[in-house]
Amino acid sequence: MRPPAPARTRRPAVETRQRILDAAENLFYRQGITATGVDRIAAEAGVAPTTLYRLFRSKDELVAAYVDRYAAGYRDWIESLTSDPRCPARDRILAMFDALVTVTGAEAFRGCPFLMVLAEYPDPTSAAHASAQAVKAWVRGRLHELARELPDRDTAAAEAISDRLALVIEGLYASTAALGTQGPARRARELAVLVMDATTDSPS
Repeated sequence: MRPPAPARTRRPAVETRQRILDAAENLFYRQGITATGVDRIAAEAGVAPTTLYRLFRSKDELVAAYVDRYAAGYRDWIESLTSDPRCPARDRILAMFDALVTVTGAEAFRGCPFLMVLAEYPDPTSAAHASAQAVKAWVRGRLHELARELPDRDTAAAEAISDRLALVIEGLYASTAALGTQGPARRARELAVLVMDATTDSPS
């Protein structure tokens, strides 16, 4: 007589959803979104494709959920670096650059995940594109808030500083992906200092 088969452990939908998003985040970042099929994500997550489609109606919906979750974590991370009111704004901005240099130095770094999404989802009406673009706008806004706290900086000066710092961040991501940590990206912190210390806020 055969022993009864062990009962299957049914995971809560929330846990299953997180497993799928974990797998999607890993594969999308390492292999690209277009190159990664839903079946591969399901296999990586240890679920059936039908289970994945019960939680995400399409691959586009899965991509949008991946971007939203990554964006939320990214915002929390930036806030944790820049929100201590006991530290001068200059130090909080430089802490952000120090942290960016650290995370982009890892061997697994392939570039900014949000820029990668914008490249693979160029349609501005897509949810993934809109979410990735919103993160970039949020970082720019956060930099503007910090720049307003720098001594002797009015709104116009703060806007110029924040825009230049945002450009340095994008250059840091792109340069590290293309030329590594020993390329121009190693100058990112120096550029941030120059931007904040500049005595003029308009091009000559």
